[in-house]
Amino acid sequence: MILCSDPKAQYLSHKREIDEAIRRVLLRGRYILGKKVDAFEHEFARFLGTKFAVGVASGTDALEISMAALGIGKGDEVITASHTATATAAAILKVGAVPVLIDIEPKYMTLDPHELESAMSRKTRAVIPVHLYGQPADHAPIRRIADRRGIAIIEDCAQAHGALYRGRPVGTFGALSAFSFYPTKNLGAFGDAGAVVTDNLPLARQCRSLREYGWKEKHRSVSRGWNSRLDELQAAVLRVKLKHLKRDNRKRQALADEYRRRLVSSGVIAPKVRPGSTHVYHLYVVRTKARNSLQAALKRKGIQSLIHYPLPIHLQPYFKTRVRSVGKLPETERAAREVLSLPMYPQLTKLQLHTITDSINEFFA
Repeated sequence: MILCSDPKAQYLSHKREIDEAIRRVLLRGRYILGKKVDAFEHEFARFLGTKFAVGVASGTDALEISMAALGIGKGDEVITASHTATATAAAILKVGAVPVLIDIEPKYMTLDPHELESAMSRKTRAVIPVHLYGQPADHAPIRRIADRRGIAIIEDCAQAHGALYRGRPVGTFGALSAFSFYPTKNLGAFGDAGAVVTDNLPLARQCRSLREYGWKEKHRSVSRGWNSRLDELQAAVLRVKLKHLKRDNRKRQALADEYRRRLVSSGVIAPKVRPGSTHVYHLYVVRTKARNSLQAALKRKGIQSLIHYPLPIHLQPYFKTRVRSVGKLPETERAAREVLSLPMYPQLTKLQLHTITDSINEFFA
């Protein structure tokens, strides 16, 4: 079976370093918010070129804490794309705000800046552009509109560790940025983990307080907060993997080039890369109107593929009565019918990729 993602293969490729890092944490006996977390926060901030990173328990928490740090809550609206992981909208609801969902660009499948201004109201407090599948959203026009209207940008970087937009890493443009380290991510832990990134010291301090009961000092809450702490074991694993992230991203990009070359005459549309950006291919997502039949054919050959995402947020039973969508979002709904994620991870072999592409070409022959 060729898996769509394989976090175990990534562990095995760095096994000696990871095992030693875990052993040292276990022997030290400090498991929550210790030296490994401090070190990872500094190293991750340095990797991105930002001043502060705050480790939290998940990417969803990173989004929620970011909004809470900005004072976003009941009665406010936050704009994002409907074609995204459930976590983006769930985090908005968790702080008490209303998700306002807009359409995506058909070519790149990220939030369409042309739809942004018409979605704003006097209640709008922030926009969350999602760097989807490893593709940076188009930040420049989003920034122009946000600045003109006086609203904050919170980047959702859960799928784009190391991606660049006009030479700068994603996560360095917003007032705050949220990262997930779910095991299948480009930078993945061995469980749930996340981080908030910012250049703003007061916001960083607020995020640190929010992640631990609103404490300013231990056992002294000065504001609301909750338990969302990054543990030492996950930080130790992430420190090892961070050292290899650029190289692993280059492997993903080489695999994407090979996919594109071998599928050029097939019946699928390969992902396009935004000019001036680098795509880090958290997922390799093709499009075809024959998506369901192709997925079934690949499954019969022992090739796993997944759909990210089969049902837009604005059409999901729970969300559709709790969000405001702007128009009918035709590009979002079209993408949901056509997208298919093919196997993509640094340890995918060329032989496996050739098996996948041969099977796709055979399907369309």
